[in-house]
Amino acid sequence: MAETSQMGLPGFDPPTPTDRLMFLLYPDPATAEAIAREARRLKEALGLRGQPLAADRFHVTLHHLGDYVGVPNDIVAKGERAGEAMTHAPFDVVFDQAASFANRGGSNPFTLQGGEGVEALIAFQKALADRMLAVRLKPDKSFTPHITLLYDGQVASAQAIAPIRWTVDHFVLVRSKLGRTQHVVLRRWNLNG
Repeated sequence: MAETSQMGLPGFDPPTPTDRLMFLLYPDPATAEAIAREARRLKEALGLRGQPLAADRFHVTLHHLGDYVGVPNDIVAKGERAGEAMTHAPFDVVFDQAASFANRGGSNPFTLQGGEGVEALIAFQKALADRMLAVRLKPDKSFTPHITLLYDGQVASAQAIAPIRWTVDHFVLVRSKLGRTQHVVLRRWNLNG
C-alpha cells in the first residue's frame, strides 16, 4: 500500500478520495440473514422503494479513520496498533427498533437501532476511541449505534421490531472502496479479554 497525499495544488481541485478506512462490527451470518429478512419485511410493510443491502454488507460502523486517495500505510499502521491494544470480552448487542435518519435529502438511511440493548456496544466504541487517541488517530465524536438496511426517499418514523441480537466476538479494520460497495477486511481481532 502506498502512502498518499491529500493536498491539492493551488488552482486545482483536490483528488477525489477512493478509499475509506473504518472500524466495523459485522453480525454473524445467521444474524445477517435475520436482518435481511427483517429489511424485506419492513420494506414491504412500510411501502419503501429502496433496495435492501446484501446480507454480507450489514454492519455497525464504530469509527471512521478518514477518506483517502489510495490507502495510507501510516493510518493503517496506527489503526492496527489501536486494534491490537483492545482487550475486551465478547458482549451481546440487541437492536429492537427501526427508523430513518432524515439527513440525506432523497436518500435517507433506514436503519435498525436499539435502546438498552446497545449500551455494551457504546462502551466498546468508547474504549476503542481511547485506543485510537493513544496512537494519535481521531475517533468519531458522536456515535448512534445502527445498521443501515436500505436507503429511501421516504422517512419512516421509529417503530418497535422483534429484537435482533447477537454476541459480538470480533471487530475489523476495513478498507471501503468508495463508489464500488466493496469492503476489504485489512485486520480482524477476536474479543477474548
